[in-house]
Formats: sequence, C-alpha cells, structure tokens
Amino acid sequence: MPGSTIRIMIVEDHPLFRQGLRRVVEAEADLKVIAEIDDGEQAVKSAAEVKPDVILMDINLPKLNGLQATRQITSSLEDTAVIVLTAYHDDEQLFHALKAGAAAYYPKAIDPKTLLTAIHAVHAGNYVIGEEVMAKPQVASWLIKQFEELAVFDESPSEMFAPLSPREMAILQLIARGASNKEIGRELSISRQTVKNHMSSILRKLAVNDRTQAAVLALRRGWIRLEDTKPLQ
Repeated sequence: MPGSTIRIMIVEDHPLFRQGLRRVVEAEADLKVIAEIDDGEQAVKSAAEVKPDVILMDINLPKLNGLQATRQITSSLEDTAVIVLTAYHDDEQLFHALKAGAAAYYPKAIDPKTLLTAIHAVHAGNYVIGEEVMAKPQVASWLIKQFEELAVFDESPSEMFAPLSPREMAILQLIARGASNKEIGRELSISRQTVKNHMSSILRKLAVNDRTQAAVLALRRGWIRLEDTKPLQ
C-alpha cells in the first residue's frame, strides 16, 4: 500500500556490515528495521514470528546458509520477499538464489541507492535481475532462456541449477570436514551406498569432478563456513 512502512529484517553475521545496512535502510522514511539476525536457523524462526515484508539475506551464515534459509522462509511466507546479498557473485549463484525463492540477488558491493530501489521493487511483488525489474512470468521465461543457453546436452536445466537438498548439504559439510563415506553414513544414520548416491548427485549439480572440488566450491561461495570445517572427532 502506498505510504505504508516496509518492515525489514537483516540477516548478516558481520556486525559492521549489518550496521551499515541498517543505516542505509533507516535513512528512508518508509523503511523500518524490525529485526537483526546473525545466523540462518534463527532467521527462519524469527521470520515466522515477525513476518517481515523484505529480508536482506547474506549467504555465508552460521548454522544454516542463506540459500537454505531463503528456501524455508519463502516456502512458508508468501508475502515476504528476500534479497540475497553475497560476497561471491556469478550467474550460476544467481540461479541458485532465484530457485531458492529469492526475489533479487546482489553482490555486497551494491550501491545504497540500488539496494533501496530493489527493496521497493520486491515489496511491490516484482523480481530484480541485474538492472531489470520483472514480474514473475517474465522471470520464468528469462530462466528458461538462460537454461537453454547454458545447459549441457545431457543435463536438464533443473539438474544443472538445482540447489542442493538439505541432505546433500549435510553431506557436503561433512565432506568439508574430511569425513569418509563410512563416517558420513554413521553420522547421518544412512548406508554407505546412500552416501555414494548423494555424492554422485552433488558432483553432478555442482559440475565438479571430485569431493575435494565440491568442498572448495562450497567454501568459496559461502555455502559452508571455514569455521565449520573442523575434522570429526
């Protein structure tokens, strides 16, 4: 509604950047920060409680990464729009963010004016890709076009850009901690063959050749935090 206050939740674990976002947001008369959260799990809980209009979501978060949190939040809160902010920016990550339910995706070096424009755009029910504001049908068409241009012959678009499932993410986190398939199976109470099946899916989705490359890619993109890679005891 015109003239109404847009309620913002900031999800960011670095205090300095979080404070900067708050200053940018609250300089606008029609924007109000109603919550500041520093981990993904708490973001999901708090979003359900306070039902913000727009969430500014970091990807590299403790406990639950920003893409996982975005997926959970947008699947249950239809009126909440998520803008994903990341230190690692590329087109493939953009696809992951949109498939997780984000309405916009930007590198953290975003200009404040651009961010404010995006907040108003997503609150109005639009999506923002680059500098273009799109309605949902336009986004669907745009994604299909990108899939056709980027997909490899034997991969369907859904396989190529599908975000990892919660189980696959749990396995990837254990891989980053140096766990063997046997240790992963024991930790997650699944068979070694099930671990192998998930591992094949992870490698295919991330388009990498081995578990080490998968772990490095997840760390570089902020899906896994360096402090969460301590070896299993």
